Amino acid sequence: MLAQLKIRNFALIDALDVSFDSGLNIISGETGAGKSIIIGAIGLLLGDRASADMIRSGAEAAEVEALFELDDSAPVRKKLVESGIDSGEGEGVIIRRVMSRTGKNKVYINGSMANLSLLSHVGESLMNICSQREHSVMLNEDRHLDMLDAFGDLNTLRSEYNGLFEEWQDLKAKIRQLNDMKNKRLEQEDLARFQLAEIKQAEVRLNEDDQLSAERKVLLSLQKLMEAAGRAHVLLYEREESILASLKNVIDCVRDIRKIDDSLKISESDLESIYYPLEEAAFNIRDYCRTLVPDPDRLAQIEERLEHLGRLKRKYGGSIESIIEKQAELEKTLADLSDLEDDLDKTEEVLSKIESRMAAKAQLLSSKRRQAATALEEAVVEELKSLRMESAEFKVVFKDAEKDESLPFDYRGIDFVEFYLSANAGEDAKPLNRVASGGELSRIILAMKKVLARAGEVGVIVFDEVDSGIGGETADRVGEKLRDVARNHQVLCITHLPQIACYGNCHYRVTKAEDETRTTTRIEPLSVSERLNEIARMLGGRELTETTKLHAREMLERASGG
Repeated sequence: MLAQLKIRNFALIDALDVSFDSGLNIISGETGAGKSIIIGAIGLLLGDRASADMIRSGAEAAEVEALFELDDSAPVRKKLVESGIDSGEGEGVIIRRVMSRTGKNKVYINGSMANLSLLSHVGESLMNICSQREHSVMLNEDRHLDMLDAFGDLNTLRSEYNGLFEEWQDLKAKIRQLNDMKNKRLEQEDLARFQLAEIKQAEVRLNEDDQLSAERKVLLSLQKLMEAAGRAHVLLYEREESILASLKNVIDCVRDIRKIDDSLKISESDLESIYYPLEEAAFNIRDYCRTLVPDPDRLAQIEERLEHLGRLKRKYGGSIESIIEKQAELEKTLADLSDLEDDLDKTEEVLSKIESRMAAKAQLLSSKRRQAATALEEAVVEELKSLRMESAEFKVVFKDAEKDESLPFDYRGIDFVEFYLSANAGEDAKPLNRVASGGELSRIILAMKKVLARAGEVGVIVFDEVDSGIGGETADRVGEKLRDVARNHQVLCITHLPQIACYGNCHYRVTKAEDETRTTTRIEPLSVSERLNEIARMLGGRELTETTKLHAREMLERASGG
């Protein structure tokens, strides 16, 4: 519940501190005293927009702060923890909002900085303001399904469905992405297959171009090589005074010398170590000469192969290495396309299973909603009858109900509902926002609030001038309903009607005081005698007579006895 409210420098309020009690808290006062200003300040704690115009003249900043007392199990504490803010377990939740003329507005929750989005998220679990402005929200058909689910206690089931729906959406998005990738790759597949076949058919080998170029160079220089090799062989071996023959003679001479004088530093074995490698070289040159056979066909083959490799290099990166890398890349691309097909098939299979589970959950949710709709219709009609709308009919209409199986999925299921009302006997039920007069609308909103409040998690409900367009016995019935709502929720009710005010557990009066320079709004809790006088004032105006006081006392006694 809202335990304490502090307001500083807001509109006509310079400093206001007020503590509220559980049950039904009545707020009354003369027209223009500033009751709506207090509601406006409370709205700021729920995330309403702020402007510099709200700051009291002469002040640089305005401030609104509230203390909410909650059970440790209250859902709002979980929201705070999920947002990284101290939940205030064992204590209350303090919300503070500061507005500056510089536009630097600040929000604090349990002392931690927060943003407006989080403030709204937290505020919706703490308090609900039912005002003339909110009537448009209640009449918004897009909100009716949410109200039905809250009444039917279907939010857990809906959350389960929503989890499947989000998974289904994610899978649909993944399939779209995979199909896009598939289409793009299919456009490239023919080219990739052609290029891969071209490279594979060429059977390119690493360094092949270098090897062929070397062989081509030999074939082009064959005559020169043959002449050089032949001359080398002749010099080493073939002619009568070849190098090897001369070296043989030198070895014989050294042998003869060493037979006589072994002091010669060179032995025949030293020379033989030179002779035999030269002899081997001569044989190698001879064999090399025999390989140098003109082969025009081979040269043509090499020229053709080098030309083919050159074309491939120009297409695929400029080198044999780049051609081989391109081959690997193309093979991976085609393999990925195959993997993509497998991934797409598996994802579509999972999607089908999720869609079946989601459809079953949606049908179950829809069935539960129809059961809840019947109960909601009966509960609202009962409340309307007690508010002197005896002939009223309230309907929860499922749109396109005959086409349930073909309705598209959305995040709330397969249902689209709208509330219909017939306020008077003999009239067909029509959409709620097209049939209600001002007085009827106030009663309808109150009836729905009472019915829906049973299932809601919000602890505080603020009724801002719910008495619009009603009076007399109907107003008395409204007071009773507000008292009933206050048995499960803390209720703050701004009213001008004594028939409603007399049902309050606590009563506060808003007054406006003027001095020579400033106008100031105040709010104060009323004692028993002060409350009696306030009810009398609401009955008879400024002059309090014994008759109006007696009437006020009777109203209070009857309300407390009820």
